[in-house]
Amino acid sequence: MTSSDKTSHTTESSLLPVDGEDVHVCQDGPRDAPALLLLHGSASSARSWDALVPLLAGSHRVIRIDLLGHGRSAKPDGDHYALPAQARRVAAVMDLLGVRRAVVAGHSSGGVAATALAELRPDLVTALVLINTGPGLDAFIASEQAAINPETWPPADEEIRRFASTGFSRPGYQVPDELLDEVRAMTYHSLTATMAATSAYLARRALPERLAELGKPLLVLFGADDRRWRSSSAGRYRVVPGARVELLPGLGHSPILEDPPRTAASLLTFTARHAARAD
Repeated sequence: MTSSDKTSHTTESSLLPVDGEDVHVCQDGPRDAPALLLLHGSASSARSWDALVPLLAGSHRVIRIDLLGHGRSAKPDGDHYALPAQARRVAAVMDLLGVRRAVVAGHSSGGVAATALAELRPDLVTALVLINTGPGLDAFIASEQAAINPETWPPADEEIRRFASTGFSRPGYQVPDELLDEVRAMTYHSLTATMAATSAYLARRALPERLAELGKPLLVLFGADDRRWRSSSAGRYRVVPGARVELLPGLGHSPILEDPPRTAASLLTFTARHAARAD
């Protein structure tokens, strides 16, 4: 058990064996509350949700998973990072935890993983929340940000800050040091392979078309000043019957870090409608 220094709640942290590899899982909140699964984005980890968790754990069993290649989960070499394989591991973790259904929220490429999970195991997913998840590769904003050099791995702080700069838009926002540590904790292979896997999944079929067939309630939150994905592309998710799309003025690609209270308010309004069926 580990306890947060900033909040009074206690986080349960564990490593679960899935397909011969350790997967790191964090849990907060009452175990009998409706389940809310949070999936992080590329080059990040479960820690990216830290500021949001205290706002959610009072009414939910909050589950965070370090996807393979990230955080405290294993980072094997080879071809382990395709999105269907990541979704299969997430489903296995939920089965091991005894969670039958959950609202699933994903930030950035975590929303792609959430979609893959809903495709693979629709029985597990009550509803979906995608936060700054680009609908397709054509919505991506090309950047001249400095690439990370594999010959100097692990990268220095300033190299990571340049690499991550387009992930934030709120004036004066500083990337937390602990998130720099999460990038350094990855291998160069896991960093590049996980990002390539997301691109490959989106290239095969755009998310709105995938989600329109699933019939799951959907909330799309999008920082209006996103510098990685065109915020106007969020409207494409309206092809999903009943989808709710919210633009967040003044925020960029990472609302969960740039303004946790505003992000949590929208998320909780949505889960209040749909979490009652998650047991």
